[in-house]
Amino acid sequence: MMQRVTRRAARRIATAVVPAAVVGTLAVPGSAYAVTSAPAARTAATCPPAATAVGYSDALNKATFNGIGVGGLSAIAYDRRTRGYVTVEDHSGTQAARLFFFRDTAAPKVTDTLVLTKPDGTPYDGTNFDGEGLVVLPNGNFLVSSETEPSIRVFDRKGRERASLEVPARFQVAPAGEATVNATLEGLSMSPDGRYVYAAMEGTLSGDVPATGEGVWRRVLVYRAHGDGYRLTRQIGYRVDPGNRIADVAAYGDGRLLVLEAAWDANKGNTIQLYAVRDADRAPDVSKVANLSAAPSRDVVRKELVSDLVHCPTLGATSPEPQTNPLLDNYEGLQVDTSAGLRRARIHLISDDNFSATQVTRVLTLTARLP
Repeated sequence: MMQRVTRRAARRIATAVVPAAVVGTLAVPGSAYAVTSAPAARTAATCPPAATAVGYSDALNKATFNGIGVGGLSAIAYDRRTRGYVTVEDHSGTQAARLFFFRDTAAPKVTDTLVLTKPDGTPYDGTNFDGEGLVVLPNGNFLVSSETEPSIRVFDRKGRERASLEVPARFQVAPAGEATVNATLEGLSMSPDGRYVYAAMEGTLSGDVPATGEGVWRRVLVYRAHGDGYRLTRQIGYRVDPGNRIADVAAYGDGRLLVLEAAWDANKGNTIQLYAVRDADRAPDVSKVANLSAAPSRDVVRKELVSDLVHCPTLGATSPEPQTNPLLDNYEGLQVDTSAGLRRARIHLISDDNFSATQVTRVLTLTARLP
């Protein structure tokens, strides 16, 4: 979650893609979910260069469930056990940290919540937990990254902490390490086969910032399944576009990652780009590279633009704040479904409203041709 007056002032996003031929819309309050017909000519509904907007829904915006306000949602993952989706509230203040479960991205409705607790059963809250990334492990447990230290913890289906993954010392928030407050482990994903977990830094470590110019280098931690857990095996180097941050990552194949880069400007609103990385499994290990800004270009993975969402159609969306494209908001969660193949991948994004009246909790669905 990005607070506008602090660092969340750099964290909002952009948007969507539309299908080939819209023949109607679902009668869902606060949504515009496009219905498409069989092969039709592409229209201006596409999000260049390789995505199309299916629709969006604001049904979760300022919603409540059993008296609990729904907001601050910073991740989205598919949960086979509930046959639905799960998300994490990223900064809960004095409230207990929790997961929200919902179904139907076209008209999402919360079905349950789960409080996240320490091993002794004491709930985490905004004073010691800032959930950002979320993975549903093959055994059904939840892997959640928190920006506070940062940390990556394993929670069981009852919400109790059972284990944690190693995070290198230099990734800790300064002065303990080289990370900046609220710019740590923002992205978290698991490969489709469950063998690898990827944890991406939102910001640049101080040791990777050049003597002059902007720090655009990021590190991605790679964990491999080992026994009944995951072992840290290496780090990947990644370069964001100037002014951008990494808001989330989604692994969609062997060595393939979709990266959500985002930025926010008070006058223009959110911008977002989706980039594909195809060689994460062959990328050099930069664990021992002291300064990525001084490293050769071969140490940084190549990326390919899938969509610049600011150029998507609006789909009729509105925004309570200035936006170049009113479909855009602070998208922080990313999920990819490739069950229909890479050329028809389905992508879901969810936005973090920061519990603000000028931001919206929105679920956006795209289709895209992924490399």
